[in-house]
Amino acid sequence: MFQVTAVCTTRQETAQETAHRFNIPLAFSNVEELVRHPDVDMVDVCVRLLAHHEIVMAALRAGKHVFCEWPLGVTTAEAEDMAKEADARGVLTMIGFQRRGSPTFNQLRALIADGYVGRVLSSSLTSFGAGYIWCQPSLTWAADKRKGVSTVSIAGGHNLDALCYALGDELREVAGTVSTQVKSSLPPGATEPVEITAPDNALISGTLAGGGQVSAHIASVPHLGAGYRLEIYGTEGTLVASAVGAQEITVAGGRGGDKAVQPIAVSSAHTWVPAGVPEGPPFNVGQIFQQFGEAILAGRKVEADFTLAVRRHRLLDAIQAASDTGKRQAVADWPAARASTRGGPR
Repeated sequence: MFQVTAVCTTRQETAQETAHRFNIPLAFSNVEELVRHPDVDMVDVCVRLLAHHEIVMAALRAGKHVFCEWPLGVTTAEAEDMAKEADARGVLTMIGFQRRGSPTFNQLRALIADGYVGRVLSSSLTSFGAGYIWCQPSLTWAADKRKGVSTVSIAGGHNLDALCYALGDELREVAGTVSTQVKSSLPPGATEPVEITAPDNALISGTLAGGGQVSAHIASVPHLGAGYRLEIYGTEGTLVASAVGAQEITVAGGRGGDKAVQPIAVSSAHTWVPAGVPEGPPFNVGQIFQQFGEAILAGRKVEADFTLAVRRHRLLDAIQAASDTGKRQAVADWPAARASTRGGPR
């Protein structure tokens, strides 16, 4: 479906090296040249967050469809700017929430949509990842919360989107505490510690539009993170999605008189990419690219577009405001609530 026709980096020699290695016809070191080339239909923005706004806006103004990694912008204002431009230009966009491509999460979503748990009453999410990205010498810039990169903005955004996606519902109000537990770090090879202001913990409680209650603890810890666990309780049953450490997430469930949850197989209907795509994160990215490609060919929007990205930015803003004020916050929608569409790209 996709053919990579061009690559752009900050230096022409690295762009040409990449193009040669992967047999890509065009190589650029100037974004404007890439986005205005007639052979480029869609631009994939997969660079540091600080450059997202500049590159995305250039692509949109050139009339190109855009896929952008999450977070969309350093700030919500940047994200809104990009979403408005996309709407004004009439092009299609997609934000890189990879778990929307996970067969496991699509299985979970389908089960809930089909009434497996009945009405969702409550759900609990924990996500503990080990290590800090700013411990890497090349990423110490991310320790500054003003740069927009943190456990809360990245892991928080991905995990809360996956939760809402699986439930087919949106958080309408939240309370929470956001904190920086580790305030300095000494990266390998460094002689001076790096001051850390980017948050590494978020404790959240919220209410879904459908009335269900949500609790979540999303954190980065120094060592041996426990992994991921999502529990969903309803009037008819229970579903659990979990993974230890970096293992793949699995699903288990039970209903009525069952004594314990049992593993649930993932249907092949939730696999959209051709055989041979590597497992793990590359697989999920391939899945959402498949979805975006089909949407472009059909001339229709995907659910995970820049409008949804703004809504997720506003959700994180509400969590931060709740932490700052100690008061429960309504989640501001933008530009207006949209009906959720379930299922995959077909």
